[in-house]
Amino acid sequence: MNIAFGCDHAGFGHREKLINFLKGQGHSVTDMGTTGKESVDYPDFAAAVAGAVSSGKCPKGVLVCGTGVGMAITANKFPGVRAAVCWNKEVAALVSQHNDANVLCLPGRFGTTEELIDWVDTWLKTPASTEERHRKRLDKILELDKKFCGPEKQK
Repeated sequence: MNIAFGCDHAGFGHREKLINFLKGQGHSVTDMGTTGKESVDYPDFAAAVAGAVSSGKCPKGVLVCGTGVGMAITANKFPGVRAAVCWNKEVAALVSQHNDANVLCLPGRFGTTEELIDWVDTWLKTPASTEERHRKRLDKILELDKKFCGPEKQK
């Protein structure tokens, strides 16, 4: 699978190991930056990753900033993107299983690189639920997406 990856300066310290982990699992990675520790604006990188997911270029994306929250807020502006903040392994499984999250937003300042890798691994390995209760809720999210983002943008 081709996974879009982006981070800001707060996530940069995790970047190389996360990308190497994804490649080691057989994924290709579309790296949207950043490429250094200098202060940058996280919305630029979130928009690049979310745009790749929204357009269908990449089925999933991973974003890392200080808390994951700014990246998620930005990414969720894009049609078809379901970005979720993750702070532990259980949440990583649940956002995939219950919400079919296609972008995982990680808190670079609140987890070790090893923890972030574990959360990404769990997210990728956990399939979306086919249970009616979860599908019904996801359908409601998709309807809101159509209403506010336009049906021509839907996946």
